[in-house]
Amino acid sequence: MTIKIKTPEEIEKLRVAGKLAADVLEMIAPYVIPGASTGELNAIMHKYMTEEQGTIPATLNYHGFPASSCISINQVVCHGIPDDKKTLKKGDIVNIDVTVIKEGYHGDTSRMFEVGEVKPFASRLSKVAHECLWLGIEQVKPNATLYDVAYAIQQHAEKNNYSVVREYCGHGIGSEFHEDPQVLHYAAPELKDIVLKPGMVFTIEPMINQGKAPVKVLGDNWTVVTKDRKLSAQWEHTLTVTETGYEIFTLRTNEKPVLP
Repeated sequence: MTIKIKTPEEIEKLRVAGKLAADVLEMIAPYVIPGASTGELNAIMHKYMTEEQGTIPATLNYHGFPASSCISINQVVCHGIPDDKKTLKKGDIVNIDVTVIKEGYHGDTSRMFEVGEVKPFASRLSKVAHECLWLGIEQVKPNATLYDVAYAIQQHAEKNNYSVVREYCGHGIGSEFHEDPQVLHYAAPELKDIVLKPGMVFTIEPMINQGKAPVKVLGDNWTVVTKDRKLSAQWEHTLTVTETGYEIFTLRTNEKPVLP
């Protein structure tokens, strides 16, 4: 495993790309309403990325993925394919995941949206998943390990009677979309060997399930759903390890830590 330590010049490019990715999620928020189709949302984001920002949507044609974003509704854990025929309904919880490329560097982020008024149990899942992200981020500092990050996430999810998806995880990121290390969100012992150093850049993106952890991939070879068809929620940020802690590249305007 080779974990790249980014130079100050690379960090600056990642900072720019991260901010642009955050801007996409802010821009799309008013459109996430009952009756909107996921295909329509994807088209709006694609146009914004390519025409307004001058960014490249990293997911488009990535290993054959057919869209400029992943939009995952309710029991869809990740990699939901936007579709003009798939419309949002009142009560849905939705993850929108975008990655932009600017000057060869990637910014990757996702967040949950609530469509209209949602059931309290759905809102609670989204909130706890958000807290899991922030509890993981709070562990990031030099000489901590990825085990510390994963342990904080898993503990909080399980304390709330939720489960953590194991098949999908965060990742190193830079000029490549996916680099070492793999950032698992459950406390696997091997993570104790991955010591954090300034200049490492990676995503933290826990997928938290209302029911059991197992997932399956649908026939389109992309869409991942919970096996028990219960809800799933995910939030994601891209960050770097600094000399004193962390810096998040994908913060949205006025975004503050969400801690329990």
